[in-house]
Amino acid sequence: MSQSHKTRIAPTPSGYLHVGNVLSFGITTALARKNGATVLLRIDDMDRDRVNALYLQDIFDTLNYLGVPWNEGPADVADFERSFSQLHRMPLYREALNQLVQNKLVFACNCTRSQQHPCTCLQKHIPLSTPNVSWRLITNNNDPIRIKTYSGTTVSETLPISMRNFVVKKKDGYPAYQLTSVIDDLHYGVDLIVRGQDLWASTLAQQQLAEAMGKTGFNRIAFCHHPLITDVTGSKLSKSAGSISIQYLKQQGKSPAEIFTMITAMMGIAEKVDSWEEFVEQLPIAG
Repeated sequence: MSQSHKTRIAPTPSGYLHVGNVLSFGITTALARKNGATVLLRIDDMDRDRVNALYLQDIFDTLNYLGVPWNEGPADVADFERSFSQLHRMPLYREALNQLVQNKLVFACNCTRSQQHPCTCLQKHIPLSTPNVSWRLITNNNDPIRIKTYSGTTVSETLPISMRNFVVKKKDGYPAYQLTSVIDDLHYGVDLIVRGQDLWASTLAQQQLAEAMGKTGFNRIAFCHHPLITDVTGSKLSKSAGSISIQYLKQQGKSPAEIFTMITAMMGIAEKVDSWEEFVEQLPIAG
């Protein structure tokens, strides 16, 4: 089993937090306590088109309402905007992008989201300085990527088709999620990352990106990918599904205890849960 010192919860202010987020926060808390690790609150606000002040406030409202603790990071919205927004770390992201350019590991892409065919921009040699293009990493699609798991094993897998030549700089000029996530976790010294199973492809992509940038410290990070809570159709919960947002449940008069009990019931645990502490204790964790 991996011994970890710092983990993080990393919500995005692009929708109201929902029960799936709370599950992930609970598993993160459980593993942090098991290891004596600190928990960082890291809010990803680089998707500037989707960032909403209401959603940003909702992060703090939800964490405080449910009693979710964290040891490091912003105390409230004002503190976040003053000291912790990803906008403050733009020099770090630009440095990483410049390094990729110098090593000829990126290419410009002018594909639109609606285009269904595979991107062929690598062969077009579009100048990186062209307006309104994204930058994509030239990925290695054949060699296995090694991922260290929290349970102590190492998993090797090649990059999935969906992640080949993934975007590292968006058309709006801002760095993309995969790059900012790698840089942030290294910047803050995170060595345990808890995320849903749906983000396994992102983990593989981020590991390859870190290796491309020579960031060997990323190899020390252990990953725990947990099962997702699904809706009645078996589909992943979406932030757009308001009925499972904590904000909606609060408006319906649900107490934190009722919300915790609902989440554990969705996981097949038929016990009443009265507090965040009990909720964390009920959660099955790896290792």
